[in-house]
Amino acid sequence: MASGDDSPIFEDDESPPYSLEKMTDLVAVWDVALSDGVHKIEFEHGTTSGKRVVYVDGKEEIRKEWMFKLVGKETFYVGAAKTKATINIDAISGFAYEYTLEINGKSLKKYMEDRSKTTNTWVLHMDGENFRIVLEKDTMDVWCNGKKLETAGEFVDDGTETHFSIGNHDCYIKAVSSGKRKEGIIHTLIVDNREIPEIAS
Repeated sequence: MASGDDSPIFEDDESPPYSLEKMTDLVAVWDVALSDGVHKIEFEHGTTSGKRVVYVDGKEEIRKEWMFKLVGKETFYVGAAKTKATINIDAISGFAYEYTLEINGKSLKKYMEDRSKTTNTWVLHMDGENFRIVLEKDTMDVWCNGKKLETAGEFVDDGTETHFSIGNHDCYIKAVSSGKRKEGIIHTLIVDNREIPEIAS
């Protein structure tokens, strides 16, 4: 077959658009919203090979081969604040497994419910870019696109204002009492004297 009919599918300088070997044992994917952004956690579990691989934002964090014990847990850290995450592997019947993710020792659902009480998140588009701004209410830290911002707090007649800048835009988060005990303090993001709606959590 010297005529070239048996040429490979890919030319020498081409490669497949993705690796067929990677992710063949992918069993779970979670999106976790933290102050520094939304992180994708992927878990591979080879039940015949005993392989366990954890990826955070596409980067391999843990790889274990030939694990004879197919159940257990894998612990790793996510995001700029190095938030503790654990994947629990439990047998549910025969060769079926259940995979659950815990963040800081809580189920992902419980963690996100608690987080919605302690943070406010806004997403806005300006200067051709998207910005995700997160206020951590317990510390009053402000994050923008994964970076903690320098802020200046100021007391005003009806509450407080936490000032910061995004590019050449003046921003502040105004905190005022709702007057209702159950609602507590209302936080509002103001950018260039315009109120930005909060995203639903």
